[in-house]
Amino acid sequence: MNKIKWMGVVLALLVSSTCVTAAEFEVVSEGLYNPCGVAVQPETGHVFVADSGNLKVVRIVDGKPQDVIVDFGTDVYGKGPKYQVGPLGIAFLDTNTLVVGGGGSPDGEEKLYAFTVPAVGEPAIKASEANSAMNLAPGDEIKGEGNFYALAVTNDAVYVTCNGDDTKGWVSKATRDGNKLASFERYLATKEAVEVDAPVGITVSPDGHLVVGQMGEITVPEDGLVTFYRPNDGKMLANFPIGLSDITGLAYSPGGQLYAIDFCWNDTTKGGLFQLIRDENDAAVAKPQKVSELDKPTAMAFDAEGNLYVTVVGSGEGEDTSAAGKLLKITGLK
Repeated sequence: MNKIKWMGVVLALLVSSTCVTAAEFEVVSEGLYNPCGVAVQPETGHVFVADSGNLKVVRIVDGKPQDVIVDFGTDVYGKGPKYQVGPLGIAFLDTNTLVVGGGGSPDGEEKLYAFTVPAVGEPAIKASEANSAMNLAPGDEIKGEGNFYALAVTNDAVYVTCNGDDTKGWVSKATRDGNKLASFERYLATKEAVEVDAPVGITVSPDGHLVVGQMGEITVPEDGLVTFYRPNDGKMLANFPIGLSDITGLAYSPGGQLYAIDFCWNDTTKGGLFQLIRDENDAAVAKPQKVSELDKPTAMAFDAEGNLYVTVVGSGEGEDTSAAGKLLKITGLK
């Protein structure tokens, strides 16, 4: 199969040629501080959020955040405006094992953690009580990695977007043995592959490919990319300029539709939720269809019923976002 046909097959399998028109929005929880990760717990359906500026992971119960993991370190993310952050990406390996990407340490000291989460009603645990915590330290000519922003889980690994060595744009790989992390390494040098900075959003397609959202330069509009890779060997399969600016999250609905959120640092009023639509005249082309505006979206996750949960930083007084963050629930998507 030639490259153009293969690209067409990828998109024909993964995006619709029609757009969402009836999405509905609900605010599930407010008062969060720069939330930067969201995951739905298997079996229970509880929604967990990386309440990043507050340096903790919380469980949302009846709209209220309950502390689950606390006392993460703190750092600053971004170049202007700047945001206080701690834990970033989160994802479940199984019902009780949560993996957390750290954002509160210097590059090279940043940790990828695995925790056994306490049940509802049990006391919160500390970040220091992780089952495992691994980093990607600097080497002779290798920069340390940091800001483990988003996670994608397969049966044998966890793939993590990193923002450390900007010349490489690494997606790292943590191999797993059941509910345990076994090793951690730099895996995909996305900047070398696509010549655009900063892998941020990541997900796994219904047929098992890695899908990476490349943010690009935050001062440059519409330079974002969506790229497909084969996970077993890292081979790039297809790469698409998608017309979005700063892709912070990607997720497939249970129906197989690919959605993206765009933070759009250059003009956050243009950020939002987008469905990626196949061009009716060319199956190898996709374009974003805006579902709704969102106020600085950072992460997204579907539950088994097709409800989409999105975290937003929100807008406070000036650059104070200490209580402006929200968890949104979006229904009516395909």
